[in-house]
Amino acid sequence: MGRVIGPPAAGSLLANPYPLAAKRCIGFGSGPKTPNVPIFLQSSELRFSNHREAPRRAAEPRSGSCRSNFSIPIMGKVNYKKMKGSQNLRQRLLLSTLSGTPILVEDIRADDKFPGLRPHEISLLRLFDRVTDDCVVEINDTGTKFKYKPGVVMGGRRVAHDCGVSRAIGYFLEPLIVLGLFGKKPLEIRLKGITNDSKDPCVDTFRSTTLPILKRFGVPSEGLDLKIESRGVPPLGGGEVVLSVPIVQALSAVTWIDEGMVKRIRGWTFSAKVSSQFEIQMIHAARGIFNNLLPDVHIFTDHKAGLQAGNSPGYGISLVAETNAGCCISADTTISYARGDDVGDMEDEKKELKPPQDVGFVVSSLRSMPSRHFQGPGGEVDAIWSRNVEADQRLSGRRIQY
Repeated sequence: MGRVIGPPAAGSLLANPYPLAAKRCIGFGSGPKTPNVPIFLQSSELRFSNHREAPRRAAEPRSGSCRSNFSIPIMGKVNYKKMKGSQNLRQRLLLSTLSGTPILVEDIRADDKFPGLRPHEISLLRLFDRVTDDCVVEINDTGTKFKYKPGVVMGGRRVAHDCGVSRAIGYFLEPLIVLGLFGKKPLEIRLKGITNDSKDPCVDTFRSTTLPILKRFGVPSEGLDLKIESRGVPPLGGGEVVLSVPIVQALSAVTWIDEGMVKRIRGWTFSAKVSSQFEIQMIHAARGIFNNLLPDVHIFTDHKAGLQAGNSPGYGISLVAETNAGCCISADTTISYARGDDVGDMEDEKKELKPPQDVGFVVSSLRSMPSRHFQGPGGEVDAIWSRNVEADQRLSGRRIQY
């Protein structure tokens, strides 16, 4: 759907006969979904919309005629909203696309040792380009500055994107699901990469918490689904999911300030390229806490082997506490070898991984959970659970205090 923007080949129909100021940049963009409609953008902001009308040397007009032999549609000047830094990049791109506002982001990690956009941020830009029409992105040589001109959200089926191994699929799912709600057609996209890690929400947490929350805002249940076809953990990934998102005309406003009281707990464990006994040990540790506090507790297993196990060994657990107010409180973690860029090398391949008994105990214990947040990096266990809760208040039916 996207095409690389760059100088045309010498002698091609798109070769520009007019001298223009050279401007070196890296960019990509998608043109209108019509055949034989290449897109080409240069520093003078000329856009050639059809190669059959490619510019040629203007011939002298014939007598009695004032029509030239070519036409060059000239775009008006694009007014970019200027921003600085790499903070909230996903929110900026999402709001820019939904509002149709071009943005110019500068000073992206300009003072860092490795300045510019990270691989997962470039992959995110390509994902936005893949699900929209007529989107244009220009990135400078150092990656510290880029222009983003949003297109129209098209949606569609049989769309695929490789998220890479820099960040997990959950990093891409959060803005993508909101973007897909306002497309021209329902979206069905296949994402490849890391399904479970400790930096971003795992796909199990996304499926058990985010999707039910969307239904509260008027998103229909039909057509809203996330299928996990294979698991992938750091550092090599290899996971694959299929996200289906229906379209909506508008979202309903919701007043939702009461988290309610916990009534039941559901959970999922997974293991990839390791023994399935790891899952049993995690479940045993978690139920050792829950069984004394709540009767309705079910934790399911998902052992993967072969091609469905991805490219790296790992295991993890995701727990969800459902309240009588419809709130979902979730916690998850994944144990695997670190990525090479996380530690500078792959030395911790030699380290001993955390035992599954400890994993199940930590995730199920409220006392050890960090503050309420959405899967931020910085903790071995990422969660949306509360902190400073006494052990005797764990899921006992009383309100959870934050």
